[in-house]
Amino acid sequence: MKRTNDGGARRIVVISTGGTIASRWQGTGYAADASGNDVLATAPLPEGVTVEVVDLFNVNSSRMTSAHQLALLRTVHETFADPGVDGIVVTHGTDTLEETAFLLDLHHSDPRPVVLTGAQRPFGTGDGDGPGNLYDALQVASTVRDLGVLVVFDGRVHAARGTVKTQTLAADAFSDPSIERLGRVGFSRVDIERQPERPAPLPLPAAARTADPGATGSDATPLPRVDIITHHSDGDPLLLNAAVAAGARGIVLVATGAGNATPEIAAAVADAVAQGVLVAVTTRVPAGPLAEIYTGGGAVDLVAAGALLTGTLRAGQARIALLSTLLAEGVTGAGDPARGTTLLRRLLEGPVRDEPALATGHSRSASAVAARA
Repeated sequence: MKRTNDGGARRIVVISTGGTIASRWQGTGYAADASGNDVLATAPLPEGVTVEVVDLFNVNSSRMTSAHQLALLRTVHETFADPGVDGIVVTHGTDTLEETAFLLDLHHSDPRPVVLTGAQRPFGTGDGDGPGNLYDALQVASTVRDLGVLVVFDGRVHAARGTVKTQTLAADAFSDPSIERLGRVGFSRVDIERQPERPAPLPLPAAARTADPGATGSDATPLPRVDIITHHSDGDPLLLNAAVAAGARGIVLVATGAGNATPEIAAAVADAVAQGVLVAVTTRVPAGPLAEIYTGGGAVDLVAAGALLTGTLRAGQARIALLSTLLAEGVTGAGDPARGTTLLRRLLEGPVRDEPALATGHSRSASAVAARA
């Protein structure tokens, strides 16, 4: 389906993947089943924008797999092979949107934007937020450049890196708890208030070229196992050791505080690292960086055991950084294990964070950002 406006139109491709924005009542609950064209038909188009729809798959995002995400990554790269495309909007469920957005951003080197959006209320409801979010996403995708992958929700523009779902049901579902939003959109205007921080992008991994979400068993592309283990009172190394025994090549340890666990867990981390497993330490605290402060199983000991701290990235995105590292050429198999640690450190730390422009009273309109391209 293509919807057009006259004169100098910006060409945007909408890639539909399911989620609440495409979910209808099934008798006992909601599930994604509306097509991308159905979803697009609910939203007005910004002036001067043409839209083409790609129905990639249609799943509730809690069922999202790495194969789905890699297929989407491939589709984004294939779409941008057409120089006539000005931007991409991905409609996606909110449960795992933060992970997909970060994966796309880690491999996004094109100045043209990729914007992810979705909804908190189902398709076709009278008070649905999907149409407004989709309109805003199209507005942003047709306006900005050189900002990487973005999340647009409830009139706010967020960088992919660090943005997580912070509300289970409220319309303002996403934010980066550790930094201000990237910008805002409304009244046909996009205001970008700071530049996002992004490490140098990775090339498209070989696994993305063959990923098939529908493949099973021997037909599926083999992908490295990356597990998330959470520390808590009475926590012990049992689940971390079980992940290693199950073949995990990467583990995210969700620690307490600024990155703390126990001496027993630190010892298990050292054993895992000695077996070639990459270990990243994040925290269950919503905001703030990790820091080497405490011993006795704290971040001091975890880093000494070979783990890497994730800065302000939380569990889902830390796992994506591990997955992208393991999929990078030369990291696994006959590659250099040290290269994996070096690459993972770069993806986790990112560039040095500057003070947001908003704090100094400066603001740039999207047109000013576009003019830089």
